[in-house]
Amino acid sequence: MNHQNRKKQILTIPNLLSLVRLIFIPIYVVIYLNASAPKHYYWAGGILTVSCLTDLLDGQIARRFDMVTNLGKILDPLADKVTQFSLILCLSSKYPILWFVVILFILKETFQLIAGLVTLQQGKMLTGALLSGKLCTVVLFTSLIVMVFIPTLTRTAQIIIAAADGLFMLIAFIDYIQTYIKQSAMIQSLDLDGQ
Repeated sequence: MNHQNRKKQILTIPNLLSLVRLIFIPIYVVIYLNASAPKHYYWAGGILTVSCLTDLLDGQIARRFDMVTNLGKILDPLADKVTQFSLILCLSSKYPILWFVVILFILKETFQLIAGLVTLQQGKMLTGALLSGKLCTVVLFTSLIVMVFIPTLTRTAQIIIAAADGLFMLIAFIDYIQTYIKQSAMIQSLDLDGQ
């Protein structure tokens, strides 16, 4: 691949949108953690909303205009995970009830990382994002952005949001574990048949 083609593989619109999402993270964190007036929370919530919209756009653009790249396959999920983690962590500093969601998120992502690495060592790749994982992302972003925009949520609302986030994350976690176990069994079966 020559220099010009490499440049085209890197400087695609979806990749640039993923980079913008990564750049938004420290801006959001600083604004949210130093917020002292409603307008600050609105700014933080607005940045997150734009980030979510770019997340929806980059995948659509990549598929529709044949801009899917290897770099994009790394950048897009990376931007998602870092944004989610930063958002949950920031909010848990003001809403301690979310700490169990932080722990569950770390466990889920650590498992997926280790499972992915183990599968890669076997010369295979894990199945892409599952429906449960996509639903979890939608619920997580929607509910947590609401918490950013409305910093005076009642205790009951906090409990409902934390419970919903935890439930969807747990379902996705279990789904990924089951999928990994099934895929590992298939890989072993194929290896045995090939011997």
